[in-house]
Amino acid sequence: MVSVDQPSLDLRLVARTHRRLEPLHSQVYFAPETGERLTAAGLRPGRMGYFAGRAAPLGAVGPGVVTATFYNFAPSVVARHLPRAWTLADPEQVLAARHDAARASLTRLLGDDVPTADVAELAELLREACGALTPEGRPLYAAHADLPWPADPVLQVWHGVSLLREHRGDGHVAVLLRHRLTGLEALVTHTLTGRGFTRETAQLSRGWSAAEWDAAAGGLADRGLVADGALTPAGIALREALEQETDELSAAPFAHLGTERTERVGELAAALTGRVLAAGAFPAGVFATR
Repeated sequence: MVSVDQPSLDLRLVARTHRRLEPLHSQVYFAPETGERLTAAGLRPGRMGYFAGRAAPLGAVGPGVVTATFYNFAPSVVARHLPRAWTLADPEQVLAARHDAARASLTRLLGDDVPTADVAELAELLREACGALTPEGRPLYAAHADLPWPADPVLQVWHGVSLLREHRGDGHVAVLLRHRLTGLEALVTHTLTGRGFTRETAQLSRGWSAAEWDAAAGGLADRGLVADGALTPAGIALREALEQETDELSAAPFAHLGTERTERVGELAAALTGRVLAAGAFPAGVFATR
């Protein structure tokens, strides 16, 4: 396991808090406001907005950087959209459009009767938690962390959750590399846990062909991680190790807050996420209430 020098904190609390916060960020990928704003900025509808929007803090990077940092997308699908996107809108325009979409969509989903004091309290706690994050080896987080904190409390919540999410994601990539899993192999094993995409959805959304998927599954079988279309005991143990090590590497902001304030973050996030889910932010089955 990865050894992390930090105050003791229950990793179940870390994982639960991240899960409760995640929809407050991820709703932007499904919101109609996102497509509207990014298209108005000049991008083509569809996945171009996802790649350019999430990568924009890095600058006008090419497909290699995005493939490396996003990790589980087929290089060919990324190359269909980048660097073409930057000829249609520069990163600053894309960032402005994305932030406007995030504020508008989250405001709509939370509703007019959302307790503004709760939003402001969560924004303040997230900002303090993010103060414990460091950029070393975390390129997507570091790029987002270079952006100024917004003035609007709703957008502060979205920005804070985005920082925590990208920091955790960068750490997860480091764990996958440590365990010698490619992006596609990580996707295959995650799908086989039954807690992620179906194979068909994963291939379609990430751009992998059936032949590429089967080859990756074959390599995992050679390592004793997959057999007969399912994870072996070794594969299950690997997935458990991946999640635990990811939790360890993402615990610092909540260790900084301490248990009581982390529980308060989870409480506030659960209430706001409940509103987002109830408002139909995601297609059926994308997020379960936990």
